[in-house]
Amino acid sequence: MKKVETNKLYGHLSALFTVGIWGMTFISTKILLKDFTPFQILFLRFLLGYILLWLVSPKLLKVNTRREEGYFALAGILGIVLYYFLENLALTLTNASNVGIIVSVAPFFTVLLAKVVTLEKRVNRWFYIGFLVSLSGIILISLGSLSVLEIHPTGDVLSLLAAMIWAAYSLVTKKISSFGYNILLATRRTFFYGLLFMLPILFVTGTPTIALEAFTMTNVLNLVFLGAVASAVCFVTWNYSVSKLGAVQASVYIYAVPAITVVTSALFLGEKFTPVIAAGTVLTTIGLFVSERSSGEQKESEQDIQ
Repeated sequence: MKKVETNKLYGHLSALFTVGIWGMTFISTKILLKDFTPFQILFLRFLLGYILLWLVSPKLLKVNTRREEGYFALAGILGIVLYYFLENLALTLTNASNVGIIVSVAPFFTVLLAKVVTLEKRVNRWFYIGFLVSLSGIILISLGSLSVLEIHPTGDVLSLLAAMIWAAYSLVTKKISSFGYNILLATRRTFFYGLLFMLPILFVTGTPTIALEAFTMTNVLNLVFLGAVASAVCFVTWNYSVSKLGAVQASVYIYAVPAITVVTSALFLGEKFTPVIAAGTVLTTIGLFVSERSSGEQKESEQDIQ
């Protein structure tokens, strides 16, 4: 197998592993929201992840230019602060299923933004067909998990903004990968800026104080899962997949998150898994493979972000 093909395979496996873990994070976050604010969860999660990345590789990253440093700061604001804060806040204002549907349109926004920013024009019709098939499946999954369809405008709009933010973060991450830095150290640098920009917001909103009673065994385990696995490990694996596949192709795997969420909820929380949900899961998976066909037929050639 050629080296390029091997790298692509590792990129796909890395993306699949990442969304598999991220599909479980909705459950942990929903549990933690009973005792923590959205911003407290966010800060603790990435603080744990940042500490773990230092323990794994206690090396300094020397950034070559201020321009490159600016990309790390932008990635921290977009992918750490804005995206997760909007998503966590949305979970307090709307159903988790609504958030799952809306955030899963991030690949579509990634394509649109890539066309505008990088002048990328090579995504073909299969991407859009796959998007529609996956979105149909995601809607079925959500309808199957609700007794009635509920719309919560504020929370749903915040979810939509989160999807747009993630699209922008994916393109910035692709740009950072072109600098040639170690992925683990680059991810840690992004975490640093995310935490740095969170500090003033924590103090302004008056949320730095957390009651000791909130640190139950269940909450601690969920925080460790979010911090160590879903943040430290998965941001490294996601950044790796973006570097090997490109922002658009990697983002397609986001379609799988709602399907993974309902399956794991059924397995670990005993939630219902109806024939409608099963059909939605199948459609979502088919849509993912159809969208990937667009990348298989013609290579993504993202140009530098100016």
